[in-house]
Amino acid sequence: MRIVRDTIGHDDDAAPVEMLASLFEARDWPIAHASEDEISAELKGAWTTYQFQAIWRREDHVLQLLCLPELRIPEEKRAYVYEALALINEQLWVGHFDLWSNGSVVLYRHGLMLGQDGLLGPGQAQMVVEAAIEECDRFYPVFQFILWGDKTPQEALVAALVEAHGEA
Repeated sequence: MRIVRDTIGHDDDAAPVEMLASLFEARDWPIAHASEDEISAELKGAWTTYQFQAIWRREDHVLQLLCLPELRIPEEKRAYVYEALALINEQLWVGHFDLWSNGSVVLYRHGLMLGQDGLLGPGQAQMVVEAAIEECDRFYPVFQFILWGDKTPQEALVAALVEAHGEA
């Protein structure tokens, strides 16, 4: 992925939603503005298309990023998925995976503190979006192995990481 510097200025920082909109538009990703402080896009990953949402909380100077793979967890698999989430989250340095209680959807979540100026740079925007996609791609197979391969969370994690290392 290339850093998009020509859409807002060379290295100009911008309001977070504006910066992400420029990044998404430069990549021809379909976007929608829910408000001036919320944007969503569809991003193509290695395994599936992700719904990506960004919500700017002005009062806290925090940009919340959500990346949702198309994974709905049936009731009978939730205990396994919760265990897998704990194992996965132990391996993450930024962000975390969660199971949204409203709809039983798996999601990756990251809160980015932007400081008093509340601006996001083009390199930082690209980095956080890429990190979300990479983590979702890296761990998507874990959920697949649990849902359709009937593997335990430990088996699913080992199998997914072995396959990911084998592709490199």
